[in-house]
Amino acid sequence: MRRGGYRCRSLTAADFLSPPLPDEDGACLSAAATPVDSEPLDAMGGTYRLRPLPTAMSIPELRWRRQAPPPAGEARTVSVREAVAALESYEPILTLTMNALALARGERELSTAVLRAELVRVRLSPIVLNRGLREVVLAHIERDGLSLSEIATRCGRVKRDACGNESGETSWLARRLGLLPEGGKERPTPWIHSDVLALIARRGLGLSPREVEAE
Repeated sequence: MRRGGYRCRSLTAADFLSPPLPDEDGACLSAAATPVDSEPLDAMGGTYRLRPLPTAMSIPELRWRRQAPPPAGEARTVSVREAVAALESYEPILTLTMNALALARGERELSTAVLRAELVRVRLSPIVLNRGLREVVLAHIERDGLSLSEIATRCGRVKRDACGNESGETSWLARRLGLLPEGGKERPTPWIHSDVLALIARRGLGLSPREVEAE
């Protein structure tokens, strides 16, 4: 299964002798490298940029910073996961992060430990973006006349009313798709577990999970 815009390939003998994430060790920059000084923009008008920040250590550390749009204009430190969530896309955040780590390899005056750990967590996490799945579901609803209730029913999420009539749990599906917020939350989540994404793709839509993953 693909996560963060990467597809698995067949293993080779060399893989067993290589670091688990060799690109993070600065072997080379991405072939489609986005300039490290790029500033991705989120839907709220905030921009993201990698900055060296002072710490309790003797050297600064490289972290992502979100600059709020005017008039607030406040800046705050965010994790790789927060930046990806805000953009609802793995790119260009992951490529920018990997390229920055490659450029900083061997640099003794800048700490990249936190940034590197954040990147690994996002890339290996079973929790993935739901944007691609949401877009495909909405497209099928518009094009094929499917309903959220029917898709939820196919996934085994069924409820019964007082008369015993069955229907799909549309609220469950809408929350997984990021259309409704979870209980007690103000905003829908941009995340979904990869197992649930696969369930909705295969049983609800009859598609391969790869066809509904976000880049």
